[in-house]
Amino acid sequence: MPMDIELVPPTLALRDEVSDCLADFAGTAVDGSGITDPSRTPRTDDELSEFIARRLAEEDPSTELADGWVHCTSRWIRETATGEVLGFLAVRHQLTPFLLEVGGHIGYSVRPGARRRGVATAALAQGLEIAAALGIDPVLVTCDTDNTASRRTIEGAGGSLEDIRDGKRRYWIGDGERPVRR
Repeated sequence: MPMDIELVPPTLALRDEVSDCLADFAGTAVDGSGITDPSRTPRTDDELSEFIARRLAEEDPSTELADGWVHCTSRWIRETATGEVLGFLAVRHQLTPFLLEVGGHIGYSVRPGARRRGVATAALAQGLEIAAALGIDPVLVTCDTDNTASRRTIEGAGGSLEDIRDGKRRYWIGDGERPVRR
């Protein structure tokens, strides 16, 4: 049964909770967070404020982004009952050639201490709602070939395996026309 979670926009009000969550990842990949180097997570209030401002600016279609980046809705996965930040989710509004190959529209990660409790299932379901509201159909979601838990989560959400590329299983969810490889 999926856990009762909410997806919340990044906010400095959750600095302690997100710092605790990031510490739980212990320098490993934090998919869906916008952190490209897990060894360099925001640690100070200033770094976290800057990080949050970038995440929120990426949602605004009028924000000019660097080459290779797309507009993205970033959310923190929060347990409704306790307020604990359990992970991260990103809905990318478009696909670059890289995202079409291995990244997908939705990226997410659940902190190690909260895994196997239905968090990813609940977060992906809500992420698909965000994608639908943005008019994204179909949605591409990927996972590492050896990530059985994520594979099951995606398949449980209706993901249809297209293929495996560069160590990633590529799933489509939805009935819209799939983009073609460039």
